[in-house]
Amino acid sequence: MLIDQYYTARDGKISFTREQGSNFAKQVADDFNPIHDVDARRFCIPGDLLFSIILARYGLNRHMEFGFTGMVVDGIELLLPEPAQELSINDAAGKQYLTIRRSGDSTRDTVLIDQLTRAYVEFSGHTFPHILVPLLAEQNVMINPERPVVMYDSMGIDLDRLDIETLALKIDHKEVDINGKRGEVRLAFNLVEGGNVVGRGTKRMILSGLREYDRQAMEDTVVSLNRRKQDFLPQ
Repeated sequence: MLIDQYYTARDGKISFTREQGSNFAKQVADDFNPIHDVDARRFCIPGDLLFSIILARYGLNRHMEFGFTGMVVDGIELLLPEPAQELSINDAAGKQYLTIRRSGDSTRDTVLIDQLTRAYVEFSGHTFPHILVPLLAEQNVMINPERPVVMYDSMGIDLDRLDIETLALKIDHKEVDINGKRGEVRLAFNLVEGGNVVGRGTKRMILSGLREYDRQAMEDTVVSLNRRKQDFLPQ
């Protein structure tokens, strides 16, 4: 499947190298957040990689909710429980990193799962700067360019049916609540087949360390991000 090369599975456990996590972020999600760089001091495996693995390992249900409760770093082994409607993804010490609730009809159609995985993670990977920068600018705030703190809190999807042949994702609406240096962003999207909505979803993020909007500083940050992306792409 699409994501097999981005993690290692053995004896009911999954683990990641920095290279696997970083390559997923850049090659699949088009996400160049420095926290996913191989040499990042505070390196973090992308939450969207965990989402993608759950779909690949357990299948796709019409209704699924994901709660991101811990930051996964390289070398941590996560235990994969037996299939159930409610799942908790923990390490050997019992620390929890992800919760999943799923219900309704299910499928293991690899084509549909790959389409949904690619559509969602590309949308999610483009949250910054494409969505967050203008959304926060409307509130006259921005993420701290020197230490961006954006916590992936939760996401959910609801599908009307599973006999879908082609799938695309389109943003529906955006909401943001600012409380001093903290903020909460909720993104709603539609899953579309041939122009018809066949499902809906949401993504929720928690922001901290917000500061007053500085147009030049934000433009410099976006230029730097685009330069890093260009340097990564094959010449």
